[in-house]
Amino acid sequence: MIVDRYAPENLFRLVPKLWAEFEPELQELDRLLDDDRLFQQAKADLSRRHRHSLRVGRHSTPVEVILRMLVVRRLYGWSYEATEHFVGDSLVLRQFCRVYLEPVPDDTTLIRWAHCIGAATLERLNDRVVELARSLKVTRGRQLRVDSTVVETTVHHPTDSGLLGDGVRGLGRLVHRAKTVLGAAGGLSQRVFQRHTRSMRGLLQQVHRLARRKGEEAAEAMQQAYGKLLKVAERTQTQAEQVQRALLQRTDRVAHRLRQQFDRFLPLTKRVIRQATRRVLLGEQVPAKEKVLSLFEPHTQVIQRHKPGKVVEFGRKLWLDEVEGGLVSGWRVLPEAGPDYLHLEDSLDGHRQRFGGPPVMLAGDRGVFSPANERLAQQAGVKQVALPVAGKATAVQQERERTPWFRRAFRFRAGIEGRISVLKRAYGLARCPEHGEAGMERWVGWGVITHNLVKIAQTAAGRPPAVRRAASA
Repeated sequence: MIVDRYAPENLFRLVPKLWAEFEPELQELDRLLDDDRLFQQAKADLSRRHRHSLRVGRHSTPVEVILRMLVVRRLYGWSYEATEHFVGDSLVLRQFCRVYLEPVPDDTTLIRWAHCIGAATLERLNDRVVELARSLKVTRGRQLRVDSTVVETTVHHPTDSGLLGDGVRGLGRLVHRAKTVLGAAGGLSQRVFQRHTRSMRGLLQQVHRLARRKGEEAAEAMQQAYGKLLKVAERTQTQAEQVQRALLQRTDRVAHRLRQQFDRFLPLTKRVIRQATRRVLLGEQVPAKEKVLSLFEPHTQVIQRHKPGKVVEFGRKLWLDEVEGGLVSGWRVLPEAGPDYLHLEDSLDGHRQRFGGPPVMLAGDRGVFSPANERLAQQAGVKQVALPVAGKATAVQQERERTPWFRRAFRFRAGIEGRISVLKRAYGLARCPEHGEAGMERWVGWGVITHNLVKIAQTAAGRPPAVRRAASA
């Protein structure tokens, strides 16, 4: 049964000297997380875990504890396991997370609850955080700057041989698990459950050695090695299909879970086999949209950034809206890695919904510029549109870009580069460790929300007490 809170208890009264160790930013963060609307939005998602979660069953970990522990995890960059350990080990964090003297939830429990909170709820939570920032006069939403970046997925550099190896290993593990489930009742021979990991490993080493050689002989030997790789992969695929059909006869829960894994992994392996055949044996060019870059993170995309040291990145493109005060007011994991100018309209619409009107100043880099975007911003009511021209500028455009207000707005735009750097270094947005597209959106969402909460807390903590009271009044 869903529980709201533990009975309040002040641990600092038990050990009064610890109050001095409670950081000012943490005190302000504690006040922000007391907001009831943040609490209710998180509770609405958690209550959907089971049909009767709100009414019956043993008491769950309180919603307040889950929300605060998820924020603490991203605040300090800990894993779920480390979060459990350090919260349990610290009276300060026990008080902050409202665990008090109760048992700290296990890391696996925290993972299950965290997966219940969806991307749409995280967007609403961030909107509420921005609302709190406005009420505390941290921002007014008068200045908006936009930019995109890449959040990498946790994948190795994709190669045809590496993907074939992943397919053989992954399907081999599933087939091995199915052997214990089916047993002798499956009616399959032992050869169906044979694993080809060792032969695949030897062929991969051969391909890696041949890749360092040059000339026609090396190219021919590479074709032969890939032919053998593909035969091993196709043999593993055939065995997996036989096991999958046998699992259809079983109705128990373990067999159902295995079928789900086969349903997800087997079609991806087939695509990898076709992809390697087209690219290596037939010499075809496979379009980027059709490529499989990872069997474990199939939503990964190829993103050409043309930056020193990282010409190409593998992950998802992230679009950010930032207002003055250093708050990320909006974020979107983009479905495709297209040009930036396509996304300005959504940013202006979102800003109008959050702040009740357009910004006074809009700034973006050359990738955001287009004549249509300039007209769109001006028609929306933006007074200062600072989008430098991409390509050769006319004399009128050059004169406009030299004006003081444009130069000031363009300097303001540069701040979002620093914001992206902070999000990547301090809040984990450089690489996403969670799985799937939903995991990517959760990871980005919690990183942005935690960053915004900390930014508001730092601003409030840095004010004199009288100003702090006046802002919160």
